[in-house]
Amino acid sequence: MASGIKDKVAILGMGCSKFGERWESSAEDLMVESFTECLQDAGIDKKEIQAAYLGSYNDEVNIGKSGVPLGKTLKLPFIPVSRLENYCATATEAFRAACYAVAAGAYDIVLALGVEKLKDAGYGGLPGGAGAGVDAFMSGANSTAPGAFAQLATAYVAKHNLPMEKIKDAIAHVSAKSHANGVMNPKAHLRRAVSVEQIKAAPMIAYPLGLFDCCGVSDGSAAAIVTTPEIARSIKKNQDIIKVKSLQVSTTSGEESIANTWDGSYFATTRMSASKAYAEAGIKDPRNEISMLEVHDCFSITEFVTMEDLYLSPVGGAYEDVMNGFYDLDGPTPCQVDGGLKCFGHPIGASGLRMIYAMYEQLLERIPDERRVKNARLGLTHNLGGRPHQNVAAISIIGRD
Repeated sequence: MASGIKDKVAILGMGCSKFGERWESSAEDLMVESFTECLQDAGIDKKEIQAAYLGSYNDEVNIGKSGVPLGKTLKLPFIPVSRLENYCATATEAFRAACYAVAAGAYDIVLALGVEKLKDAGYGGLPGGAGAGVDAFMSGANSTAPGAFAQLATAYVAKHNLPMEKIKDAIAHVSAKSHANGVMNPKAHLRRAVSVEQIKAAPMIAYPLGLFDCCGVSDGSAAAIVTTPEIARSIKKNQDIIKVKSLQVSTTSGEESIANTWDGSYFATTRMSASKAYAEAGIKDPRNEISMLEVHDCFSITEFVTMEDLYLSPVGGAYEDVMNGFYDLDGPTPCQVDGGLKCFGHPIGASGLRMIYAMYEQLLERIPDERRVKNARLGLTHNLGGRPHQNVAAISIIGRD
């Protein structure tokens, strides 16, 4: 009987490029930047990597299809390289594939790398195109991402009878927190503090979401090398080993958009993947056991609602937790410790690995005191790709024994 991934895989090394408008760098430069740090951290020779997985979303102008761009750029020694894509969960999928390759016993040491060069795409936000599929074009021809996620806010207000002004206060706090954390991160795209007052006074994009409630896109790359715990201990003697506790993905069945069981105020996929992730990791009380997290704050309302969908805040209780600082850097369970998508940046194909990198660095206590989460044991990451009614949710949990 299947027993899951818990403690069967260790992270040997990780690396992450600086995110931002990297006009001076090619996609290949970004791959080399994250891989160089990752390889040095792993303490191995490149020739010891037996397989690799490349994550890229729709940046086929700069990167291209297949695994060839990764193999050629890093001069990997004729090993199998596969390219993966799963919306905003792409990098987490690359990591998941690498972990399962090790857990299955197929390989001892595997690389996962995600990269995106969206600022060169000549498009504000995510490029459109045929990749969405005919069904998506037909069902959402006039839909926009801000508009779709704004409806999440209005549905939440209707369900919980909460004044919209309180929602605006809470999501402004969410964004201000991420900006404050991003200021302290030298690799972050946006490094400027923004006040709650500035956020609430910003131009409206899709009510109630203003300019600072929306995440931009970035150029960047992140990488991980994974292996078995036994091999990790043999290489990193007398060092802390970070193990994978859970990897779960939930994809919509379509019922959210065709049945009346979903009211639009939450993410069904996130709730499903969270339940499975906690069961796999042996977590009984996530509110008190999870030390910190990085969630998919494509819009501030997404982060707000996700706190409930991850069973950290009670349903209808996210407002109190957010406003009381529960998820602030100095709160009980800090969220977006490196600035989140909002401020660290969001190169789609790299974001999931960047989130895991943030947890990994915190767990190994490599972070300066000003933004370090004290006594961290378990870190959770969450990606959401698609729209509220039709998406894929991916969760990883890593930890230090």
